[in-house]
Amino acid sequence: MSENKNRSVIANEKIDNSKLTNAAKIILRLQQELKKYINKGYGPFMAAVYDDNGNLIARAVNSVVNKSCSNNHAEMNAIRLAEKKLGTYDLSKYNLSLYVTSEPCMMCLGGIMWSGIKAVYYGVSSKRVTKITGFDEGFKPKWFDEFKKRGITVYGQIEQDAGEQVLQDYVAQGHTIYKPNR
Repeated sequence: MSENKNRSVIANEKIDNSKLTNAAKIILRLQQELKKYINKGYGPFMAAVYDDNGNLIARAVNSVVNKSCSNNHAEMNAIRLAEKKLGTYDLSKYNLSLYVTSEPCMMCLGGIMWSGIKAVYYGVSSKRVTKITGFDEGFKPKWFDEFKKRGITVYGQIEQDAGEQVLQDYVAQGHTIYKPNR
């Protein structure tokens, strides 16, 4: 795991270094893979669903802009693919974890909660996503605590520096920053 100076990983449980090390590897891999998808017109977020044996169940990228659908966030796309692959809307019996290059937005938090995902590991915090890109991540009061009450583990700000670089490159390359006019 690379050094995240001035920022540390946060979690809604006592940090387990083996979980964190595994999550860092997966998130870094997603961030690297995301770069090629950005060049194909996809948005700057990627997510993957893994089972507790480390098997990849589904991986997806944000496709809001190129598919003209506001709910095609990476998390929602990955969950949708996992549900299709496993043939169920209730993923809880599979003990699955979701790995995301950035903190889930308000919509994705609902989708994660209702899907039955058991753990969420993410890279860049919403605060940094908003500062870098201007995306509106939504109002998310005490979501770490709410997920904990529901038995969903959360680790965040994993490999945040690497993820921020991907977002900065996305913006610098002039890709679409999608958000509705208010």
